[in-house]
Amino acid sequence: MDLNEFLSRLNNGETVEGGSPLHLFMHKVSQEALKITAELNGAYHKPEEVRRLFSKLTGKPVDESFGLFPPFYSDCGKNITVGKNVFINSGCRFQDQGGITIGDGVLIGHNVVLATLNHDFSPEKRSTMHPAPIIIGKNVWIGANATVVPGVKIGNGAVIAAGAVVTKDIPENSVAAGVPAKVIKYLEEEI
Repeated sequence: MDLNEFLSRLNNGETVEGGSPLHLFMHKVSQEALKITAELNGAYHKPEEVRRLFSKLTGKPVDESFGLFPPFYSDCGKNITVGKNVFINSGCRFQDQGGITIGDGVLIGHNVVLATLNHDFSPEKRSTMHPAPIIIGKNVWIGANATVVPGVKIGNGAVIAAGAVVTKDIPENSVAAGVPAKVIKYLEEEI
């Protein structure tokens, strides 16, 4: 199995059974991500070096407008796609095996968790994982300590309040807060 086949299978929502070749390949990819994030998080780096290391982690170049304040954690990295003018604040954790797409102009606060894998609910199959993508639209602001779970889409211009746990899709130009997050108001269209 190569990286392209691995990502294709995950992006098609294929179940990852514990101990399977897909699961073992996932562990191999994780080791590279851990190595790169250790380098990223282990010392001060100028912004251009942060961009270089993030590009190495994701396997694709990021725009000059991309900003990241380490530390940053990912146990895969290769299934993250970011647009232009994206800023990720310190302490974020992206579990991206299921795919994370971040649109232009997105701001992500401190300690945000984006998780794209669920373990099976059956105790006998607990090591089995189910991937589902997270898609974040343009000009979204995700507040500090928010968590977004697998399969969620956040619409353009939405705001996710600090500490929210996003379990369902969030419409464009809305503000969502709480656990689980619910829309509490709509914004005037400014996009």
